[in-house]
Amino acid sequence: MAQGKIQGINGNMVSVAFEGRVSLNEVGYISVGEKDSARRLKAEVIRIRGELAQLQVFEPTKGLKIGGNVEFTDELLAVELGPGLLTQIYDGLQNPLPELAEAAGQFLERGVYLDPLPRDRQWDFMPQAVEGDRVSGGDTIGTVPEGAFQHRIMVPFGIDAECEVISVAKAGRYTVTEEIAEIREAKSGKVHKLSMMFTWPVKRPITKYAERLRPTKPMVTKVRLVDTFFPVALGGTYCIPGPFGAGKTVLQQITSRHAEVDVVIIAACGERAGEVVETLVEFPELTDPRTGRSLMERTIIICNTSSMPVAAREASVYTGVTLAEYFRQMGLNVLLLADSTSRWAQAMREMSGRLEEIPGEEAFPAYLESNIAAFYERAGVVRLKTGEIGSVTIGGSVSPAGGNFEEPVTQATLKVVGAFHGLSRERSDARKFPAIHPIESWSKYEGIVPATKRDYANRILHRGFEVDAMMKVVGEEGTSMPDYIIYEKGELIDTAYIQQNSFHPVDASVSPKRQNYVFDLLLHCLLTKFDFSDKDEARQYFNKLRMLLLDMNAAPWEDDSPGAEFTKLESEVRELVGAKGQGYQADAEEILEARA
Repeated sequence: MAQGKIQGINGNMVSVAFEGRVSLNEVGYISVGEKDSARRLKAEVIRIRGELAQLQVFEPTKGLKIGGNVEFTDELLAVELGPGLLTQIYDGLQNPLPELAEAAGQFLERGVYLDPLPRDRQWDFMPQAVEGDRVSGGDTIGTVPEGAFQHRIMVPFGIDAECEVISVAKAGRYTVTEEIAEIREAKSGKVHKLSMMFTWPVKRPITKYAERLRPTKPMVTKVRLVDTFFPVALGGTYCIPGPFGAGKTVLQQITSRHAEVDVVIIAACGERAGEVVETLVEFPELTDPRTGRSLMERTIIICNTSSMPVAAREASVYTGVTLAEYFRQMGLNVLLLADSTSRWAQAMREMSGRLEEIPGEEAFPAYLESNIAAFYERAGVVRLKTGEIGSVTIGGSVSPAGGNFEEPVTQATLKVVGAFHGLSRERSDARKFPAIHPIESWSKYEGIVPATKRDYANRILHRGFEVDAMMKVVGEEGTSMPDYIIYEKGELIDTAYIQQNSFHPVDASVSPKRQNYVFDLLLHCLLTKFDFSDKDEARQYFNKLRMLLLDMNAAPWEDDSPGAEFTKLESEVRELVGAKGQGYQADAEEILEARA
């Protein structure tokens, strides 16, 4: 292993003169002080110039001195993969934070690194491979139960050669470090002893699958505005930019709770500490609506707040996506929520400045777009060698200063994601939640509602916004009755369907079947022609209709079918529309009969 001496210190970037062989992204440990050489700070090589390596340190660099010792490990920055990942709360370097706090006390000490996976816990191993089987990286040796899943014990992804299974441990209880199998490479004869855990570099995508597929199946979030108007596909990507206080964190939390995925990974890559604490406190207390057990049993939280060193923000992003790819290799659907990628981009800008690189727009590095694209490209749907399908869906929130969507991080993200859920300060101030702006947002994916129906409602919504803007100039009296009815229909969509109460026991989570049912009823109202004597009559009529639909949102469905209260309110809506309606418009039947 190479050794080095500190030649320069600039914030959390350290320049090291080294002897030997050093690789990009290699991990090095920097000794703190002359006497306390046992305390070492973890760092990563980010640039090599001749015999000078520049490292970003994942801890505060106070106490480092010129001439200090640096030891390179000949290993890339990596994470441990194996049973015990679920329910964990890690920092950006995969240190288990509860155990770290227990070991160090209230204030975490520098240079303390713990094992990510518990070494003393025993798992019930059940072998699947037998002696003589041919295997390679990513193939399953056996399984262990972990929560609601069968965690697959796989051949380490770094073994590309075809191997023969020499032996497999019998069914029983083992720790992650005990040997459970032995395999031999067919050509070279090299023997590998396998345990239930192995490591993988975080900046190297896991590609041990047969085929990469196009994301087509919707990821149901049970948020009406998302599933109906701006859907996200399983294996797709989306971003949630918005100003502070617009509801990004709440939207991500309800998505992680109700989305129809198997595993949720939350990477708080530089979010404010207060919001992270809220997540840490609430998630263990939440019940998973899918299993009835604790939501944490299928969740991993990577906690790297804005008060932590900037280099650790980058590590947390890559740690999160590597863990997501690992569970995808088990045929699971994984949702990775990164909050917020703006902090990660700011960390890149800070490090780029210390490297004295030529700055790009707003002093961000010139490679900002390529790094963001490379991160989101690790999402996707894959067909495994076994024929099973797994997916990683990535949703990243962006915190542009002042809600300016034209800034570089937001624009770089928009170029690579498949859906854009732009949060609006105006809507959040008006308490219209979720505050996703229905005009500025978009999606390239197909949702749970047929496109013909959704597009018609979108046209009404857009036209209603246009009439509203016009009315602010010419007044209500300067607006024609047909335009005013369009405005009221647009308000009906916005208030009675798009807005949703995240804290209501019924309205917080709306099944696809219910969304389609209610949306068809809403279309019945939108497609009906009305004739009013004046705008006061129209206003009172639509107010009554709006209140009935809002009451329906709070009415329960029993066994995914309309309950008595819901059915009663639906009858009242149809009677109200029938009493004043003048029949359907010309293309109504074609729209109503559209199928997904």
